[in-house]
Amino acid sequence: MAIVDGLRAAFPDEILHSYTNQGQTAVVVRPGRIVDMLRWLRDTDTIRMNHLRSLCGVDNVRRKESGLSRFEVVYNLYSIPLRHEIRVRAEVGDKEPAIDSVVELWAGANWLERETYDLLGIRFNNHPDLRRVLMPDDWVGHPLRKDYPLRGREEWAGMTELLAKVQELDRFGFDPEGHAHSQAIPDEEDEE
Repeated sequence: MAIVDGLRAAFPDEILHSYTNQGQTAVVVRPGRIVDMLRWLRDTDTIRMNHLRSLCGVDNVRRKESGLSRFEVVYNLYSIPLRHEIRVRAEVGDKEPAIDSVVELWAGANWLERETYDLLGIRFNNHPDLRRVLMPDDWVGHPLRKDYPLRGREEWAGMTELLAKVQELDRFGFDPEGHAHSQAIPDEEDEE
């Protein structure tokens, strides 16, 4: 909690709540100064959170009664030299969730932010290349949102094209399970 106390002293208007659960300290913060707060945690000599362990988004729609914003971005930070950690939870709103990118602090945040954008629709301002990383570019919606239908809303528009490509590959004997196909094109040695 000493880290939280230091963070609260440096950013008194940004801290909403702090707690410890199963030995891990966490702090819930406003999103407006997230880059400044995380830079402070990384660069302060007595804290040195130099490793971004993970970054993910959370959809709290089913926990709204707890007073949480619908969406939040969670940063799990670790100090390799000092061997301590902290979880920072930034509330990012309900309708148009967005927060500043931390790629300038940790290059590894690039793909983690893209994944969070892709699956939850949380935008990262000033991200160098914010585009889908897991879903096809023309995918509609964000599948990890709690209100996203389990079976999707409709068939993905690219499915017909994908099935046609599979049929095309079948003539070459492509089988992801490794079974031989009788219609496979023979090797050059077999032709002689």
